[in-house]
Order: sequence, then C-alpha cells, then structure tokens
Amino acid sequence: MPAPLLQINNLQVDFVTDIGTTTAVKDISLTVNRGEIVAIVGESGSGKSVTSLSILQLLPKPPARYTNGEILFSVDGDEPVNLLTQTPGQLRAIRGNHIAMIFQEPMTSLNPVFTCGHQVQEALRLHLKTGKKEATQKTIDLFRQVQLPNPEQLFRRYPHQLSGGQKQRVMIAMAMSCEPSLLICDEPTTALDVTVQKTILQLIKELQQTKQMGVIFITHDLGVVAEVADRAVVMYRGEIVEAGPVADLFSNPQHPYTKGLLACRPVLHPKGERLPIVSDFLEHNRPFEAARYIQSAVPPIVSDEPETTVVKRPFIQVSRLNVWFPSKKSLLGKPLEYVKAIDNVRFEIYKGETLGLVGESGCGKTTLGRTLLGLIPPTSGSVYYDGTDLSKIDAATMKDMRKDIQIIFQDPYSSLNPRLTIGSAIAEPLKVHNIIANSGQRKDRVVELLEKVNLKAEHFHRYPHEFSGGQRQRIVIARALALNPEFIVCDESVSALDVSVQAQVLNLLNDLKAEMGFTIVFISHDLSVVRYISDRIMVMNKGKIEEIGDAEQVYFHPQKEYTKQLIASIPKGIIA
Repeated sequence: MPAPLLQINNLQVDFVTDIGTTTAVKDISLTVNRGEIVAIVGESGSGKSVTSLSILQLLPKPPARYTNGEILFSVDGDEPVNLLTQTPGQLRAIRGNHIAMIFQEPMTSLNPVFTCGHQVQEALRLHLKTGKKEATQKTIDLFRQVQLPNPEQLFRRYPHQLSGGQKQRVMIAMAMSCEPSLLICDEPTTALDVTVQKTILQLIKELQQTKQMGVIFITHDLGVVAEVADRAVVMYRGEIVEAGPVADLFSNPQHPYTKGLLACRPVLHPKGERLPIVSDFLEHNRPFEAARYIQSAVPPIVSDEPETTVVKRPFIQVSRLNVWFPSKKSLLGKPLEYVKAIDNVRFEIYKGETLGLVGESGCGKTTLGRTLLGLIPPTSGSVYYDGTDLSKIDAATMKDMRKDIQIIFQDPYSSLNPRLTIGSAIAEPLKVHNIIANSGQRKDRVVELLEKVNLKAEHFHRYPHEFSGGQRQRIVIARALALNPEFIVCDESVSALDVSVQAQVLNLLNDLKAEMGFTIVFISHDLSVVRYISDRIMVMNKGKIEEIGDAEQVYFHPQKEYTKQLIASIPKGIIA
C-alpha cells in the first residue's frame, strides 16, 4: 500500500521567549492523500498557519521549537521523508518544487522591485533548470491558465500595478509552476471580492483535479469549505477538536466550537436577528439547530396587505456627484485622462437607517464613503448633510461638523496610533473638540465607552498591539462613538475578521444603533453581511449605481444582472 502524500503525527510546536513558553500546536495528527482537498478550519490563533508553515519549515528557530512529532512526506508513495529532519539544502529542493504555498496576502508575498513575470520565471529556472525563453513562455501560459487578462502585458507589470485578485492569481501561477504534489493555500481568498473568490476557488479545484494534487486549504470560513473541500479538520487553541468528511461535519457537528462556527454566519440568519457566537455553544451549551444552520436565510413572507406609505425626510442628499482622479498628465502636468471613481450618482440617506453600499474592489465604494464625510472633495455635484452643502462651508465649520460624522476603517491596526494607549486614542477626539475639558471626566467617559463595546476598564492603559483584531475593531468603534455622532461610515469594518468575531461586531453595531440612533453607511463587498445589517442596499459598479432598494428585495429579487452575479458568488455553505 503506497504511503500517504503527507502524514503529520503527534506534532507539537512551542514558541520559546524570555517571558516563557507558548504551545501553538499541541499533539495534532492529520493525513492528506493524493487528489484530495483537506480544509483546516479555525479562528485566528487556532494554530492553522503554524501547522502549514511547519510543513515547509518556514518558522524561525528560535523562537519556534518542535518538541514532538514528525511530518512525513512522500512524493510518489515510496519511502517517506521526515521534513523536520531535512537539511536546508534538501528543504530548498522540496519547497516550490514538490510542495508549494499560496499565502494570504499576495502584496507582501510578491517582491515589489521585480515584475510578476520575472518572479514566476525565477521559480521555473531554479527548480526545472529551463532556459530563459522557455521559462518566459511557460510563465505566460501559466498566466493564461489562471485566467489573467493580457498575460503578455502582465508579465512585465509590477505587483502594485495589479488588483488584489490578479496578484493572488500570480501567486497561484507561481505555486503551480513546478506542478507540485502538495499545494498549501493559507487563507487565499479572505479579503477578496466574492466574485474573485469564486473564480479562485474554482481555479484551485480545477488545477487540483487536473494535476491530481493534494491540497491543504486553510480558512476560517466554513462556507468556503463547503465549496471546495473533501475532508475538514477543525482546530481550536492549537488542538484538532473535530475531523471528518465535509458533509458529516456540516450535517452533524460534534464539538461545540464547530457548531458555533457553523451557526454564526450572517448568510444563514434573517435580517436583524441576533447572531449566535462561538461562546454561546462553548460556554452555554446552546442547542445546534442543524436544519437551520446548513441552509441560507429564506426570503421573508410578503404580506398581501397594502403598505402604509411614510414620507421620510432625507438626512443626506447626494446630487449629480462626480469624483474624478487624473490618470494621465501632459509634460506640463495638465490632466489628459481621468479615472471616474464616482460617475454622476444621486441618492438619499434617511435619518436612522443603515444603507448598505456593496460592490467589487475598485467600484468606488470607499471613495463615495469618504466624499460623504468631506474627506475627498468632489469634482462636481453636491453632498447635503442635514440641509448643509459640504462643499460650500469653510474649514472652521467643517471641523465643528466633524464631531457629528465619523468613520470606522477596514484595518483597525493601521488606524490606531501604536504609540498611544487605547485610552488616550479614544480620549483624543474629546480633547480636540473640547467636549470634556477635565482629564478625570474624560477618563470616566472613555471607560464608559470601553464597557459599551464589551471591553474592560483595565484595558485603558494598554497599547493596540496587545489586542486581537476583533478587540481592535471594537476600540475603533468606541473612538468613533466618543463624540455621539449622528452619521457613521463603516468602511469594510468586518471584512477581515473571523466569522465569530464578525458576528460579535455586527451584534454590537446593531445594539449601539438601537441605543444611540445614528445613521450608518455600511460598505462591504459581501452582500450576505450587507443584507443582514442594512435597511436598504445600494449596489455600485464602475463608479455608477447599478441598483438601490429595500435590503431583502435587492438580495432575494435582484433586478440587474451584475447584482445577480454578486449574489450567485456568495459561498452559501450548503452541502448538496
């Protein structure tokens, strides 16, 4: 009987530092066979990435230390080799050649000073010893295989000139270049648009079936697992808590953690219903309603009774708004061509509502959100905030209005000053706007805000790096709420969070909105999240509004083909 492609036996990985030893992976065992996709599922910190990096021996030693176990790899089913005992030279011959890896963030994985073509070509010339001309042609063929547009042109482009989805496809082409036996995909679609995500998932599956590769697919999203994997392994705090065929895992999960991950996805819940979180199952033994948590939310029942029409007063009015950026200039700096980021849009936002703004990367969502806040000046058109035209007011008036309009950014780590404690960061807007002059009263207000977002008073003196991603996002929400704003723009504020942390943040936003009554523009590329939290949805494409209407109507009965494509691309997490 041939040996499995990869076999991990009783692996334990510790990180040894001056302050002590942390066990990141504890006594795990798993097997990957040829032609099989095995998903490793879990939240940030569960040990998924440490496991994958251990296979290729990419963890720095120290602080990493392998205190137990073995990782056996067999290319052709013959005598396996233990990757933990290979020399650096032997590992170089395996990495990229027999085992390849697609990392989560392609921008940091690609070298910014070399063209994309050169980087793929380099792997071919190093491992397969091919000539430059042959390697160039093979690279262009690979770019075509991963469905990159204009492969010959992209060969000469640098990473910063490509979109996120295109960069990820370059990484897939690089990983596939030497036709590896094992492909490790570490969160390859986490921050991508749903349409790009669907394409990349299909691409990985097609390539795996064509080449009969073994694939380890690492993710925190069980909806994605249902789309691609044969078997799944669930990790929690460095241990494997459950493993088995994907169909069994979805229909009859055994461990409370798996039940929590399955249950907390917004796509499964009616609009506005409180989302369950993992701790409900781990600590409170909440029952798992299998029939409910393995199928998408259903359209609401439409009443036959005529609706009573309520005339609403617009809170924000946008009329003929254009925001253009010069893309080409003459020798003297005169703009010759423009990118129309916002192209003649008009709409209204009503007091107290949540307007979901959805679309793919580059459609103009973020530009529109920042223009609504006066952070980007419009090329033409107007934005009226509660009757005031933002383009007609002076800087002093705008500064005074800033306390009423706030933004929650996508990446909380880069929007918090690493040198300021979170207490100081939340207190800063109170100081700038001279709302509370006394430092003691300011501290009391900050503690009140921390507790409002489910953090503790003792967190006041800690720095941003001491918090998890979900906690940092709550800190940013607390800072935005410090001035009791009337209007908040949430710019992809839950996109990069684990599904369970995402559920906590969405619940928090709903609770705070009910309590404080502010108006929200919720920007996201994920229509299932937008449908869950919004009253109305506006779909953008290439700077224009494709469709706008009631959230349930747009989600369940879209009118435009583009909206239908977006909805069809959402991983439903259903096993057929």
